[in-house]
Amino acid sequence: MPKPEHLVFLLIDEFTHLAFANAVEPLRIANLVSGVELYTWSFASENGESATASNGTTVVVDAGLSNLPASDLLFVVSGINVQSHVTAALKAALRRARSRGFRLGAICSGAYVLAETGLLDGHRAAIHWAYHDALQEKFPEISLARTVFVADDPIPSASGGAAAADLMLHLIGQTHGEDLSLAVSEQMVYTSVRAETAEQKISLQARHGNRSPRLTEAIRIMRNAIEQPPSTAEVAREVGVSTRQLERLFAQHLKTTPKRFLMELRLERSRALLIQTDMSVVEVGLACGFSSPSHFSRVYREAFGISPTNQRRLVV
Repeated sequence: MPKPEHLVFLLIDEFTHLAFANAVEPLRIANLVSGVELYTWSFASENGESATASNGTTVVVDAGLSNLPASDLLFVVSGINVQSHVTAALKAALRRARSRGFRLGAICSGAYVLAETGLLDGHRAAIHWAYHDALQEKFPEISLARTVFVADDPIPSASGGAAAADLMLHLIGQTHGEDLSLAVSEQMVYTSVRAETAEQKISLQARHGNRSPRLTEAIRIMRNAIEQPPSTAEVAREVGVSTRQLERLFAQHLKTTPKRFLMELRLERSRALLIQTDMSVVEVGLACGFSSPSHFSRVYREAFGISPTNQRRLVV
């Protein structure tokens, strides 16, 4: 009988318990359904004693950073406030694990931890949508995947929640066949297993309640040009409509103007960067198309009732 595949789950404080459970349970069920011990697993944390999830659940672990057990796959599992939990010791341990030949993976915001080590450079990575802006801005060497998980890469990753189950079922299917993967999903009463190509967030059409391809394309153009915001005329030209037609589309479907909608996109992203990264206020403003710090501060305060500087102080 082949040796079981061993997985280590390195839990970072404030990790997402839902994603953690969805990663471990398919392995247990695969053993149960097959009648064979296909998988074994262990848990680790920085202090070697326990880790606490964002919901307050404490998990007792088997190892610390200095004695990570040998594994076929070591998953970094994290959640909210991940930036404050990335320590020098954690990064060094992950680099050592990689040098020992361990295969690494990431769940929920775990890709951010691996990004800090440099080990994700040149790779595709899935991460929870709340960290898309931070990852894209701070780590341009990483190819951000907006899908629920990435499996066709040396470093597999899942965006969190149910996506962890999607990834594990995919890996089970790759190694032991689709019949077992299907049997595991049935035991989980999980009837909507998603493929690797599934988009992580709802479509622009669904999010904005419209079915206009031209409006969707205009929004896509705006999202991709936040650092150098285009004028309404430039967007209209790319979409292939007149400026007045574009304004009518925004008024009809979104009850706003293209200019105001673009400003909201820029402010949303600036708020995400202030909360998710350690970029300076000036750097955040520039990344969102505000060349004047005073203008950035004024419009940010008008939108959120707080200055960018005070927003940053709330999270530091």
